[in-house]
Amino acid sequence: MATVKILLVDDERSLSSFITTELRYEGYEVTVAEDGEEALHQFERKDVEWSMILLDWMLPKLNGLEVCRRIRKISHVPVIFMTARDYIGDKVAGLDGGADDYITKPFEIEELLARIRVILRRNEFLNESNILQVADLKLDLSKRTVERFNQGIYLTQKEFDLLACLMKHKGVVMSRENLINEVWGYDYVGQTNIIDVYIRTLRNKIDTDKNARLIHTQRGIGYSLREEGV
Repeated sequence: MATVKILLVDDERSLSSFITTELRYEGYEVTVAEDGEEALHQFERKDVEWSMILLDWMLPKLNGLEVCRRIRKISHVPVIFMTARDYIGDKVAGLDGGADDYITKPFEIEELLARIRVILRRNEFLNESNILQVADLKLDLSKRTVERFNQGIYLTQKEFDLLACLMKHKGVVMSRENLINEVWGYDYVGQTNIIDVYIRTLRNKIDTDKNARLIHTQRGIGYSLREEGV
């Protein structure tokens, strides 16, 4: 089994020292960064393939949200925000900025460890079932890549997750509520019309040939992904 390598980013040394000790006791390999610029420097190292990033929001030099956004432009490595900011708007901003999870300080170490295990299990499952395909649209769950017409397509994390959900349920009309629950989670706070926004961007990237559309609207119900006429 490959070693799980975690980048811990927090400028509160007593807390990061405690978390590091607990993570290493669980068998994880941990590297610590104390500010946003150092976090990006560590992340960009060529000799390490990170399994996860634990990221504080309030950091010197570059805040955690900006760090997460920059990482998301080039990687889908799991990110868990650790922060004292418990305002729901901050949580939504963090998740929309690319975080996979969000834990509010102060927290029990057992909860953090449980959240880490959940994400690692999910990624392990994705690595076992790699490819989804509908017509000439291919999605690799482990590499998190998408291509159509033999051309690679860049998707944001949420666009990728939404497309994967539609492909897993190919031919089935999914309501906005079901898509919200599967992609954003049951604790999502916001309007369901966010689905319409993401569907529009997906269509602009996936359905460039209007004669070979795969994403379909069922008025008053939701969306499905299927070949035309199927």
